Amino acid sequence: MTICRMLMRIMLVGGLALGAAAHADGITVHDARNRDIAINDAARTVSIGGAITEILYALGLDGRLVGIDTTSLYPPAALREKPNVGYMRQISAEGVLGLNPTLILAVQGSGPRETMDVLETAKVPLVLVPETFSEQGLLEKIRLVGHAMGVDARAECLSTAVASDLTQLRELRARVTKPVRVMFVMSLLNGRAMVAGRKTAADEIIQLAGAANAVSDYDGYKPMGDEAIVAAKPDVVLSIERGADSLQADAIYAHPAFALTPAAGAKAFIAMDGLYLLGFGPRTAAAARDLSLKLYPALAGQSGSFASAVLSANCRQ
Repeated sequence: MTICRMLMRIMLVGGLALGAAAHADGITVHDARNRDIAINDAARTVSIGGAITEILYALGLDGRLVGIDTTSLYPPAALREKPNVGYMRQISAEGVLGLNPTLILAVQGSGPRETMDVLETAKVPLVLVPETFSEQGLLEKIRLVGHAMGVDARAECLSTAVASDLTQLRELRARVTKPVRVMFVMSLLNGRAMVAGRKTAADEIIQLAGAANAVSDYDGYKPMGDEAIVAAKPDVVLSIERGADSLQADAIYAHPAFALTPAAGAKAFIAMDGLYLLGFGPRTAAAARDLSLKLYPALAGQSGSFASAVLSANCRQ
């Protein structure tokens, strides 16, 4: 796209946003950039981030969605019904602006930076939703998205249901007497394992499930050498399912370093749906509960029934 065409697009979308101000809701949201964002119209919203899309559907706001990103895998209807603007870290400004949005909700970390700069210049309200991997961060995410859309009561309904599920999860976690050591492996590339450290979604979901992250000496995702893998002594290897690119148990067991760990000795490998496991959306407590029962099968008979309040709650009106 030429600079001239991009400027014309910016002027067009900016004009649409100003035209919508006659129907202003007068909402202000404090986002991940520590900025106050004024929102006048949320009738045409683009969602960038699977958890945001999941929240919007749970709040009955799918009718306002005019675009989503490729991580918006739940509910499955989202990818069938809505135009796709690409992967959240490789968003095209033209693709987003071409949908004539009046609001963009993007999870913190969306990009690239150049695209986010163009979207800000377009004068369409751009809310970066904080990505804080904690119970409180999850509840605040729901409330922020609901407030941005002008449906605070629905958001409170959903956050209350999620809080109820987290309480049930806490009760299950209290029954764990000896936490197992779990290593989350994103991928194996040329024999090098990409492993999750602290301050990651994987680290938090492992702890929510009542286990311990076998890697606690760095933040984020980093390649790990063979000696460090052996020294970490993981009891279980955890990964995500992603079609043909999924990490396979046999690849872990055959790896020269993992072969020396308790995880390989016990053939302890777990793979779960990526958005469900790491998305930190409304289903996170259920995902952590499922992971916990995989890690501690004996809890299945002790835990009673986990009746998800999220599944039974009607927060769409």
